[in-house]
Amino acid sequence: MKTLIDIPEQQINELKNLCQSQGLSRAEIIRRAISVYIEQHKSQDADAFGLWKHKNPLTDDGLQYQKNLRDEW
Repeated sequence: MKTLIDIPEQQINELKNLCQSQGLSRAEIIRRAISVYIEQHKSQDADAFGLWKHKNPLTDDGLQYQKNLRDEW
């Protein structure tokens, strides 16, 4: 997918220097930067395990789940 972004002139100049020194295209360096950013900012929810592994903590109510389990007793 192509996208249009605004990049400050100083960053463009630094990016140009990186491209020349590493022998990579601007697009490749930007793709790599995005990959690094995504990896560093991944949600910790993916590390869940057990009963809540497939639950969404933003939409699934833990207290209600607990009450439902206790109602089975």
